[in-house]
Amino acid sequence: MVQKGRHPAPQGGRLNNRRREILAAASGLFRSHGFHSTGMRDIAVAAEMTVGNLYYYFENKQDLLAFCQEDAVRRLLSMAHRVMRLDLDAAGKLWLLIVGHIRCLNEGVPGSLAHLQVEELAAPARRRIVRLRNQYESTLCALVVQGSTEEDFLSTDAPVAVRAVLGAVNWTVQWYRPKGRMSLTKIAETFATQLVRGLLKTGVEFNPPDDRLLVSTEPVSSAATGTQEGGHL
Repeated sequence: MVQKGRHPAPQGGRLNNRRREILAAASGLFRSHGFHSTGMRDIAVAAEMTVGNLYYYFENKQDLLAFCQEDAVRRLLSMAHRVMRLDLDAAGKLWLLIVGHIRCLNEGVPGSLAHLQVEELAAPARRRIVRLRNQYESTLCALVVQGSTEEDFLSTDAPVAVRAVLGAVNWTVQWYRPKGRMSLTKIAETFATQLVRGLLKTGVEFNPPDDRLLVSTEPVSSAATGTQEGGHL
């Protein structure tokens, strides 16, 4: 008999790496069938494991979803903390964060299609993840305010501008596919350039920074992921 709720705490490198492998198997099901139509048995089959073994790592589908979302937002926060320490202006930092955000959701965190399903979480997990998201959003808002102070960005409401940016980048998980005519890197850089230029005042020149500055922005506890070539529009 499966004893739900007896799996290890969601910490530790090897445990989290195995959980990400399960999410990688589940991600295709989420994309093709949707979160609601994907069952734990389906995920177990895709991950080539028994249902009982799957319950060792995730108590239920909400547990899997909570791990997916928290893993994603913690990676984004780690990236943001590193980028904010770089010697760049606000536009350059924002450009890097947009590029890194799109990469993280589409290649760094398997199953990140579920990133948009925060309303499906139980209240304690939802509150925890919303708090982490708010920290990340505040960092982006600070960059928009900085850019306006430096007189590079148009005067705008920072939270509204940031939510417009996040809406665009988060939605890439709905249509991005691993194979196609444009790499994920190119998609991310195109998005970032268009979104940053939309905030700039007329006449302000912008040259994107070297995206290799993002190479060291993975959190220490997370497995490094390479740049995935073969994106799709």
